[in-house]
Amino acid sequence: MPAERQLPSPEAKELVELTATMCDRELAPIVAEYEAASRFPRKEFAVLGQAGLLSLPYPERFGGGEQPYEVYLQVLEEISYRWSAVAVGVSVHALSCYPLATFGTPEQQEEHLPRMLSGDLLGAYCLSEAHAGSDPAAMRVTATPTADGYLLNGTKAWVTHGGAADFYTVFARTSQDTRGGISCFLVDADTPNIRFHPPEKKMGLTASPTTQISFDDTPVPASRLVGEQGQGLSIALSALDSGRLGIAATAVGLAQRALDDAVAYAKEREAFGRAIIDHQGLGFLLADMAAAVESARATTLAAARRRDAGLQYGRAASIAKLVATDAAMKVTEDAVQVLGGAGYTKDFPVERYMREAKVMQIFEGTNQIQRLVISRHLARP
Repeated sequence: MPAERQLPSPEAKELVELTATMCDRELAPIVAEYEAASRFPRKEFAVLGQAGLLSLPYPERFGGGEQPYEVYLQVLEEISYRWSAVAVGVSVHALSCYPLATFGTPEQQEEHLPRMLSGDLLGAYCLSEAHAGSDPAAMRVTATPTADGYLLNGTKAWVTHGGAADFYTVFARTSQDTRGGISCFLVDADTPNIRFHPPEKKMGLTASPTTQISFDDTPVPASRLVGEQGQGLSIALSALDSGRLGIAATAVGLAQRALDDAVAYAKEREAFGRAIIDHQGLGFLLADMAAAVESARATTLAAARRRDAGLQYGRAASIAKLVATDAAMKVTEDAVQVLGGAGYTKDFPVERYMREAKVMQIFEGTNQIQRLVISRHLARP
């Protein structure tokens, strides 16, 4: 059954309904084909961008939708319900725009944000490295100052949209200072001396390319420094608080879809003379799945409302990411169990949902890192 939503305005309700209709038309018919072929749906991102769905949380003056996160996340849910890889991509694009939208100069924002938010351009976020995933302060990619800018050197890892994006928000070391030695840059995809490695061979989200990116004396003009030199780590961590909410909503949408598919199957499949949903053992399993989805949604929206109210929400974002992605993993696994042997085949999409859910416990900070973040908040005076 569709999610029962409490939205803040009739306009928000119309936006969520429009998203569902558009995704049913543009995404649902091709998801299985594209995932099977590891084919990136670049045209579909442009369609979503033209509809304003890539820019919802950003200011109207730059072409954004100026929507509260409470609404934006429920739009992401609807996208993920049809195609999780696209919802992850929308969230990553929003994450890639965040540093410039929040820390950029007015001149930088006027020059770049309108095209970034219109759907003409697709973004990627370059923070992780092979040896520095959960510990970004250990990054080794460098940005060496020159007379007119910087030269980037080194390799970034796990870049969503790597090789397919039009711009990259890149974090690089500008000094050896542990916390103040990292800076943020906006880098165009056609900048000289960038090499995109072959996409990783992943178990899920196969339609979304994830690559390493190498820089070899890659020139970046001084005008592409976002924020102050040395401010990069605080920018990155601030952006991740918002990004974690996006992944939480994506996980909720995926879990809702797995639940709905499992319920539909359980109503039709019969055993011992009645639908299997009427057997208490299976009915209770579905009830637990429904409780997990509703709890994850409530936790995610509670964190979004804190953000919208201007309250501290870092701990709430980590809790939402932890709760929602763990729930998605459990619900998708149980959906496979509900379908039994059929669920273990590729004839039904629930096995794909389970593979897609796994990575949500890993990116934007593993769930072990979320527990560390939460515990550190609890330890504060």
